[in-house]
Amino acid sequence: MKLLRYGALGAEKPGLMDDEGTIRDLSDVIDDVTGDTLGDAVLDKLRGVDPKTLPAVEGTPRIGACVGNVGKFICIGLNYADHAAESGLDLPEEPVIFFKATSAICGPNDDIEIPRTSVKTDWEVELGVVIGKHTKYVSKEEALGHIAGYCVVNDLSERDFQLHRSGQWVKGKSCDTFGPIGPWLVTRDDIPDPQNLGMTLDVNGHRFQNGSTATMHFDVATVISHLSQFMSLQPGDVISTGTPPGVGLGQKPEVYLKPGDKMELEIQGLGTQRQTVVAG
Repeated sequence: MKLLRYGALGAEKPGLMDDEGTIRDLSDVIDDVTGDTLGDAVLDKLRGVDPKTLPAVEGTPRIGACVGNVGKFICIGLNYADHAAESGLDLPEEPVIFFKATSAICGPNDDIEIPRTSVKTDWEVELGVVIGKHTKYVSKEEALGHIAGYCVVNDLSERDFQLHRSGQWVKGKSCDTFGPIGPWLVTRDDIPDPQNLGMTLDVNGHRFQNGSTATMHFDVATVISHLSQFMSLQPGDVISTGTPPGVGLGQKPEVYLKPGDKMELEIQGLGTQRQTVVAG
């Protein structure tokens, strides 16, 4: 299934994308797409609903973040060997964990705001993992069963804030609009192998990132198991699992986003995001 949220910011409604590409309204079935509705029991109930019996959504509404009320937005750094190399950093022995503020979350096609005083706003296409059940001390073998689904994430980063403004990476990762999620949450049964998904990101029609989840240093199951040794994961938590090479920081010379730029990013089977960059 492809679950989504549509409508004005702060007033999104739950929806389902049918096989013909029509948004179907789920408001009479669930209140929203959140941790409360991402457990196996509710997802099984939704699978039993014939999409043709749901009201079709007219027009082209705004698409919101595919998960609402996210409790934790956890990111994994330097999880692709080539990206670590282009960043001039060693490949880690354990997953590098950092957080983005949940206030950074926005819709997949919303405008991206360059923060005031920013000089190095960068892009990162990443596979997002959405947790579906309480997860604590889970084994690698059991980890994938704790996933509700997958989505596209653009882990936008202000490199000067991140690397040169003292403290943790969170300063450069948490600016408003720096966490587009969606367009859809694709349930785990539709993605049998999360380690074989192509992923791309273009800026103004130029392809900067062209990678695959196959080259992750720590795979999805390892990441979830590792995280669960240090904190419990709750339904609706989002994990952004790292980016392949091709970020602006790694270009020679470096390239960063500016107002008017347009980004398009896609992960195989998970949909496409399209964003315009504006001044914050």
